[in-house]
Amino acid sequence: MSLRICILETDVLRPELVDQYQGYGRMFQRLFAQQPLAAQFEVFNVVQGDYPAAGERYDAYLVTGSKADSFGSDPWIQTLKTFLLERYENGDKLLGICFGHQLLALLLGGRAERASQGWGVGIHRYEVKQRPQWMSPALEELTLLISHQDQVTALPEKATLLASSEFCPVAAYCIEDQVLCFQGHPEFVHDYSRALLDIRQKCIGEPVYSRAVESLAHQHQGATVAEWMMRFVAQGKDAESA
Repeated sequence: MSLRICILETDVLRPELVDQYQGYGRMFQRLFAQQPLAAQFEVFNVVQGDYPAAGERYDAYLVTGSKADSFGSDPWIQTLKTFLLERYENGDKLLGICFGHQLLALLLGGRAERASQGWGVGIHRYEVKQRPQWMSPALEELTLLISHQDQVTALPEKATLLASSEFCPVAAYCIEDQVLCFQGHPEFVHDYSRALLDIRQKCIGEPVYSRAVESLAHQHQGATVAEWMMRFVAQGKDAESA
């Protein structure tokens, strides 16, 4: 069984980063290639108005990170929200990372806004609050690369909190077996995170920048999160195909 995943890319990388990293869709493809469940991916850049053809079916839809605010009024964000609400009401599985994590929370009745804590950057550690069966291998703590100044501040009504920290109380959540979201970036690699830090050094301030650069000496568990995401999508598929 090979899963079919639609990646909804919600950003265009800065010109100086495109040659090396291509885009968030490509980063996710590289990440998922490292984990044990077979999957095929198609990438659509929704900022540029690119969407799957009508009637095309996928096992899940993944919404990437973005420089944009999830609560922004950009026309492409409104179009994406309409598309995602249709997918949700159709019973499709939805995955969200950073911007996607916040946008899906907003769309489904929660709240996302500029965080009073300021920028979250570098490697961050979270306490795992719940461990459903698909969260295998199981972890008590989770470390991820992060880059955000917005946060989910209220969960949708049916959501279950999966991971949390003092800095980021809503770091991961799921809604039953249909929605799974993470504030951190499992697809990031250390070099890309450092490049973003260098670009934003003045914006985030020297103390925050220095601590974030120091944190990059540690490893993160993006590959484990990728496996969780695919196990979340795969649950129930074997029964359907039997």
